[in-house]
Amino acid sequence: MACDDTRVDIKNFDLEQLTAFLGGMGKESFRARQIFAWLYRKGADSFSQMTDLSKAFREELERRACISSLPVETAEVSGDGTCKYLLRLQDGQTVESVRIPMEGGRDTLCISSQVGCAMQCRFCLTGSFGLTRNLSSSEIVNQVCAALKDGPIHNIVFMGMGEPLHNLDNVVTALKILFAREGFDYSPRKITVSTCGLVPEMKELGRRIRVNLAVSLNATTDELRHRLMPVNQRYPLEQLMAACREFPLPPRGRITFEYILMEGLNDSQADAKRLVKLLHGIKAKVNLIPFNAYEDSPFKPPEEKIVRAFQTYLLDRDIVAIRRASKGADISAACGQLKGRLEQQKEAANQD
Repeated sequence: MACDDTRVDIKNFDLEQLTAFLGGMGKESFRARQIFAWLYRKGADSFSQMTDLSKAFREELERRACISSLPVETAEVSGDGTCKYLLRLQDGQTVESVRIPMEGGRDTLCISSQVGCAMQCRFCLTGSFGLTRNLSSSEIVNQVCAALKDGPIHNIVFMGMGEPLHNLDNVVTALKILFAREGFDYSPRKITVSTCGLVPEMKELGRRIRVNLAVSLNATTDELRHRLMPVNQRYPLEQLMAACREFPLPPRGRITFEYILMEGLNDSQADAKRLVKLLHGIKAKVNLIPFNAYEDSPFKPPEEKIVRAFQTYLLDRDIVAIRRASKGADISAACGQLKGRLEQQKEAANQD
């Protein structure tokens, strides 16, 4: 359901903001908690469904506000159970989210924070699209609402399209909605925000809200990281690792370092040795991810024996190193692949 220009999208409000909005209508603060429960626990898509509100109040809400949703344009399901959603936004743009089945039947949802991305990481297909715009808080939250129609979501990762900390305000508002007891009621332990290394925004995130942090590292020298990730030219490894050491963590918390292994670039034993040195003094775990190849990519995943040797080197030095299984290889599950493929098909059809 789309919202017009004359009414506010009520899903853009966290609980505090909704309380203030309703206060301007002369309503009590507990009404905000009631509406949150209808939106996020019961999945209401109209004010008329909110039967514990008076009819006059519901009609006033209808005049002033709307309840947005995101239609799923395409959903592809992999043989391993991974489901990739392409969601259509009100302005015609599209974003992706991915439901990933995990052990024990506990699904993780990977969601997007921007249409495209400005960071231009060379190994990332989304970066080749460039940045179109930020997602609103409601567009972030509505990815979760859409996926919940297919069953419970136990963990959420901001690792889809876009750089979450480049859209910090809307991401923080979305997190507050996800954490709200009256709303989705997720624990901060169940949600992870990823960044390519925007150091000032990392510090601001740590000040504003408690959430798991993942850092996309992918290189152990500034020379290589400059080439792979242009953000490193602004915030080189020394600054990035210092920010990681300062990031507030709960007693048993760790920062996750995402390390995409690419054949012949960053997969050597020398790289593993430098990685151990970089992580010294940081409560860390490492996700090792063999590169998920896409059409025309200049990179390839390493051989299995190289991946095992890299992981073993870290484990032998007491670094928690997890080999993250590649999911959904048969359905374009890597970030940006489904959007890119469908846009290519659309362009080809228009040319015909």
